[in-house]
Amino acid sequence: MDLGIKDKIALVTGGAGGIGSATARQLLEEGAIVVLSDLDQVALDEAACKLNAAKGRLFAFAADLTDLDAVDKLRKDTEAAVGEIDILVQSSGITGAQGLFHEIDDEGWVNTITVDLLGPVRLTKAFLPALRKGGWGRIVYLTSEDAVQPYDDELPYCAAKAGVLAMAKGLSRSYATEGLLVNTVSPAFISSPMTDAMMEKRAKELGTTVDEAIQSFLDEKRPYMELKRRGEPEEVAAVITFLCSDRASFVNGSNYRVDSGSVATI
Repeated sequence: MDLGIKDKIALVTGGAGGIGSATARQLLEEGAIVVLSDLDQVALDEAACKLNAAKGRLFAFAADLTDLDAVDKLRKDTEAAVGEIDILVQSSGITGAQGLFHEIDDEGWVNTITVDLLGPVRLTKAFLPALRKGGWGRIVYLTSEDAVQPYDDELPYCAAKAGVLAMAKGLSRSYATEGLLVNTVSPAFISSPMTDAMMEKRAKELGTTVDEAIQSFLDEKRPYMELKRRGEPEEVAAVITFLCSDRASFVNGSNYRVDSGSVATI
């Protein structure tokens, strides 16, 4: 299926991670030009090398999205390399402070909100002028099942992702008539460095293998994930890529849950 995004320019943050890298691969396969961004340049370069894209179709620039100057430099580097973007995929983020509400200090809240909510805000403000030009644009934010189904041991993350969900809905109303469509994708328990770290910690605490920790987590913490496994980055990337495409020309302000049924409500 031709998704109609050949030669469109896409910026993918969190590009060194599983979902970001998988999304970049699928966008490249559809003929897009892709700029990857993440915190660490070495990790970015490794991810870019694995993607093995044609020369001039893939670029990688490290940036800390919590730093306004770094975000502005990312914009300038991107525009110098490929011009103004048509597609923004914001997939970077952290699990942040964990524990029950009374166990999490102010710093934990501030750090999590800064990365997971203000990071997307600052990125969007920097690239919005470009995305509003030309009568065609796409923004896709990675939120989480936690945005609509909060868990009591990671409330800063839940609150930040709910904030992104609300921001995306608001943006979708502001700019749709200009051709800029804004949507979100909410994964649950995807195989990634973030969930690897969570499961390694759980295995250590329980004195089990990582595989056993994953299974007990599914049984005890995510009982509605009917497929009884972690999702794969490619399964999330397929939905993101669709939302970036011409085929999604009547999809705006929507939240697509890629969660194996984890969110219990309709």
